[in-house]
Amino acid sequence: MYAIVEIAGQQFKVVQDQKLYVHRLADKEGTKVSFDQVYLLDDGKKVTLGAPAITGASVEAKVVSHLKGDKVIVFKKKRRKGYRVKNGHRQALTELVIEKIQASGAKPKAAAAKAEKAAPAKAAKPAATKAAAKKPAAKTDYSAMTVAQLKDEAKKKGIEGITSMKKADLIATLSK
Repeated sequence: MYAIVEIAGQQFKVVQDQKLYVHRLADKEGTKVSFDQVYLLDDGKKVTLGAPAITGASVEAKVVSHLKGDKVIVFKKKRRKGYRVKNGHRQALTELVIEKIQASGAKPKAAAAKAEKAAPAKAAKPAATKAAAKKPAAKTDYSAMTVAQLKDEAKKKGIEGITSMKKADLIATLSK
């Protein structure tokens, strides 16, 4: 049995008990991680494709270690100009061991959390819209806030992908 799964922004073909090197993950060594973005499953008899991902399928892995990859030399040169720059790079990697490929029965954590949050929000929406119609919302002064406070505000509003934004970009995103 094998699966095509997305791990750290890249797609990998994984098999049970396979050792895999991926871009550095935030999880500590020895912890178990689960990946829900499974795009293809093949159990030998049947191939299942997702649209885009297979609901209920997951791949469970164990973080073995964090390490650095081989050194890559980056050499830049412009002829007849006296310009030469030599840099090295070592990619930060995480070593994983695939423990289990689960075809179905596992409820995706993100989908379950979204479903729980969506149900109470629908009940509260009509009251909120009535209140907004009666009284205009006060504008918040984002320029006086720190970056950490802006990130907290974005999380409260449900905006994702803000970890590497600059202050000006955060203010523009929140002002929309």
